[in-house]
Parts: sequence; structure tokens; C-alpha cells
Amino acid sequence: MSTKEASPSTAVQRRGQRRWIGGLYPRMLLYVGSPAVQVATAGLVVLLIFMDTLDGLVARHRQEVGMLGSKLDIAVDRIVEQVMWVVYAHLNLISVAIPIIVIIRGGLVDMVRSFSLIWGETSFGMMQTKWGRRLVASNFMRTLYGAAKVVAFCTLALALGLRELWAGTPREDWAQALWIFAVICSWVATVICLVRGVPVLLEAPSLLRDLDNKVEEQTTQ
Repeated sequence: MSTKEASPSTAVQRRGQRRWIGGLYPRMLLYVGSPAVQVATAGLVVLLIFMDTLDGLVARHRQEVGMLGSKLDIAVDRIVEQVMWVVYAHLNLISVAIPIIVIIRGGLVDMVRSFSLIWGETSFGMMQTKWGRRLVASNFMRTLYGAAKVVAFCTLALALGLRELWAGTPREDWAQALWIFAVICSWVATVICLVRGVPVLLEAPSLLRDLDNKVEEQTTQ
């Protein structure tokens, strides 16, 4: 394999490593005792998401996206998202039902998407129906879900720090109101997560019906 052919793959792997390592920092800072650091974590989450978005734009401009990039992006997104929900549940900021729902949904959807390679499609490109593509792969729904997670993650981090920082002060009620708003945003993000997962599961029977025959065809070629 030539250097030119290996470069996109290497670049994609580096992107995944940067996103994975960068995603760990906010979660560790949430456990630091200082409320001020916890409040600052909200800004760090926004910065990391902005950098991740910019990284994706650069990758598309350099044509470093493809089958590997599609799978790696989804895997890293899933890990970072699920860890974040688990951390917030562990900190008693949200119900444990949210990470349970997200993890089960992610596992089922990723199981179906794992077979997209057999059809030579990306995880989003495997959607067959127009409504399925709109709910799962459209820029609007992906942006809406991303924005919902950003708002939820940032406001939860703010609420965590401000509830302790403003405890016993006239602003204590503000921190409580922010926490309630953050919980609502978390459930909104969870609902969107489920809505985007339903089309994948509904189309799964038709996608997987001839799976064994398709695999046999590829192995005999």
C-alpha cells in the first residue's frame, strides 16, 4: 500500500484518538471538588465540540472521510456520549434511566449498522426509506440532536458547580432552576436519540433478511 493510500486512514485514526482523549478531560474535571472548575467545564465542553466540528469539516475538505471514518466517528461519538450520561447519573444530576435508554438504543442500532459494510454502505447511507434518511441522516436531525446534547451537557455541568457555589446565597434558587432546565434538556435529547434510532430498527428486518446469502456471496467471490 502506498503512502498516499495510507494517509487518509492514518489521519482518520488520529482524529479518533484526539476526540477520545479530548473527551476524557471534561469528565475528569466534573469530579474535581472545586465548584469553579466544574462551572468552567461547561465552557470546555462547548470548546471541544466546536473543535470536533471544525475537525470534521477539515476532514471532508481533505477527503479523509469514508467507510473507516464513518465507523470510527460513530464509535467515538457513542463512547463519549454514553460515558457523559453515566457520569451525570453517577453525580445524581439525572435519572439513571437516561444512560440505560441511551446504552440499549446504541447497542441495538450499532448492531444493525455493523452489517452496513456487507452492502458497501456507510452507517447513514444504509437507510432505505426517505423518512428514515430524514430522521437518521439529515443534517437537520443530526444538528438538532447534537445541539440538544450540547445544551444538556453544558447546563448539567453548570448546575453541578453553581448549586454548590451558590449554596446558602440568594442565588441558590437560580442554580436549582438551572438544574431543572438541564434535566428537561437531557430528556429532550434522550427522546431525539430514540426517534433517530427507531427507523434503523424498523428497517432492520428487510436489511438483514438476506444477510446470510449476502455473506456467502462475498466469501465465494
